[in-house]
Amino acid sequence: MISAPRFWSLQRLSVPSLLLAPVAALYGHVAGRRMRRAPKSTAPVPVICVGNYVVGGAGKTPTALTLARIARAQGLKPGFLTRGYGGRARTPLLVDLAMHGAAEVGDEALLLAVAGPVVVSPDRPAGLPLLADAGVDLIIMDDGFQNPSLRKDLSLIVVDGTAGIGNGRVFPAGPLRAPLRAQIVRTDAMIVVGEGKPGDRMVRRVSRAGRAVLRAKLEPAALRVWGPRPYLAFAGIGRPEKFFNTLDRAGVPLSDVKGFPDHHVYTAEDARKLLARADAEGLDLVTTSKDHARLARATGDLARLRERTRVFDVEMKFENEAQVAGLIADIVRRAPTR
Repeated sequence: MISAPRFWSLQRLSVPSLLLAPVAALYGHVAGRRMRRAPKSTAPVPVICVGNYVVGGAGKTPTALTLARIARAQGLKPGFLTRGYGGRARTPLLVDLAMHGAAEVGDEALLLAVAGPVVVSPDRPAGLPLLADAGVDLIIMDDGFQNPSLRKDLSLIVVDGTAGIGNGRVFPAGPLRAPLRAQIVRTDAMIVVGEGKPGDRMVRRVSRAGRAVLRAKLEPAALRVWGPRPYLAFAGIGRPEKFFNTLDRAGVPLSDVKGFPDHHVYTAEDARKLLARADAEGLDLVTTSKDHARLARATGDLARLRERTRVFDVEMKFENEAQVAGLIADIVRRAPTR
């Protein structure tokens, strides 16, 4: 997967964005029309969709994990539904951590499977029977907000407070997956992760549309002592620099960093270069839980890289968790017997 072009983040009008405007208009028309379609299928249990407005990561998977924790505290048995981005599964598959790796089901599915049953299914409605067999009474769908195939009882949109929606233009002129208006009207609540002016601008727009705004932060999952040796950090996520800044704020002594494209599939050559650099400069290695999951079930140099790399785990912390719990309880209470 390629990295996001720099002009997507520019607030001023740019030449590439202008040149791509006709293509973006066509893409936006098709995407908006698709979002307006009536859902083809309805799940037998409530469905929470965790999505975002833009291409790339914003914290959907940590959000889904926190929602599952809150749901379990209410006596529910949540399960996850994902298309398994980065994996090769083409038919519905119940994830088994003892059998499946990122190559089969994608990295997000491996992280979610630690917290509950996960079904990978590019055709989301086709995955419903497997979740029913697993006995779940609440489905948390990681991504799929723009996909109309399955009815959603609650759509929560995750927005990075620092990046916002970039230049506010539709792909490929900007990072939006569909016209913003078409997305806002189908949003039940927006989750702003972190702080920043771009996020504040989105808060104003969503608030004017009468949608709820929730605040959250990605925080270290546990307090650890890092060191004494400095670290070489690497990550292949939507915004690697965000991860590196988080490490710095957490007091991890960084010597250098290496960013890769989102959902990067690590090669043996990548592993050899990272390990050789760490050995030559006396560095330890650290990465994200997603990147570490991508190295699961690896062999050779990739297995060595996984073994020698520490994981910096983060979790989503809501400013008002009771409000989130109320949203979950409300859809469970209102959901008809289906």
